[in-house]
Amino acid sequence: MDDAIVDGTLEPPPGARVPLALFRAARADYSLHRLYHYTGTDPEYFQNFVLFTNYQFYTDAFEQICRARMASGDPRGEAFVEPGNRFTSNARLGHAGSGGALPERMPQMPAFHLVEPDHSGITMINIGTGPSNARNITEHVAVMRPHAWLMLGHCAGLRNTQKLGDYVLAHGYVREDHVLDAELPVWVPLPALAEVQVALEQAVGEVTGFVGYELKRIMRTGTVASVDNRNWELGDPAATLRRLSQSRAIALDMESAAIAANGFRFRVPYGTLLCVSDKPLHGEIKLAGMAGQFYRQRIDQHLEIGLNALGKLKFLEGGRLHSRKLRSFTEVAFQ
Repeated sequence: MDDAIVDGTLEPPPGARVPLALFRAARADYSLHRLYHYTGTDPEYFQNFVLFTNYQFYTDAFEQICRARMASGDPRGEAFVEPGNRFTSNARLGHAGSGGALPERMPQMPAFHLVEPDHSGITMINIGTGPSNARNITEHVAVMRPHAWLMLGHCAGLRNTQKLGDYVLAHGYVREDHVLDAELPVWVPLPALAEVQVALEQAVGEVTGFVGYELKRIMRTGTVASVDNRNWELGDPAATLRRLSQSRAIALDMESAAIAANGFRFRVPYGTLLCVSDKPLHGEIKLAGMAGQFYRQRIDQHLEIGLNALGKLKFLEGGRLHSRKLRSFTEVAFQ
């Protein structure tokens, strides 16, 4: 029950049978149980397009959108499922209603599912804070073989030209979170996937109404540094500034690199769109009052962009979305 197949470390003896899939049955079974444990929902409800976030505000907004879609008879959605397998049926289906019960305590990483035919809907998971959580949940979601996953979260803006509320589209990662160093060495580059990058950029433009230079003014494309220390600002300032400057990083968070790294590792197309919530290098830290106003202004728009981008990815042919950049020299027959 390990990841030797997907990591490429399995060395069968000459003439032995080779694996057909990335995960052995025991490994898959283990993760199916872990999914319910961490998210509070059964694996059968997980959809092929996944949004990860590190704030409950996003899942609250997603819940409101899904409930509204169910009540209005959304043309594609079949149900909305919450932790505890609580479901709300689509009014369009003629048997609108709900069932199940919310758990007494919310799970560690609650999941919410907008269920569509053939699992073509959207799953959103609040993974909380830190790269360990990001690694943990992606290693279990990966056995469901989703078509794509995106990270929507907040970050520290590192450039003086950035403003609070600006967006960051990651095209590279500085992996200083260290949670996957053994499985995926830091010298392995994590390529930006063209189809995902284009979908995210187009979605930002459509939702904000900006084009050309105006779009570039509110959204920078560049390197995101992910760290394992939430209080990174308290370290040696000279060393911190030097490393961030040498990497050309434009933003810093804790989860994005782990999500992208496991996407690369497990052959799941990945992308990251962050929103600048503070600029600690420039004296703009996230205080309670300012944070509340920021959240009210930006979360709905940020989530709409993510949903728009996933909508674009849904209409891509499977061969175009599952990039050849994610394939190793010797791949299994069944992805």
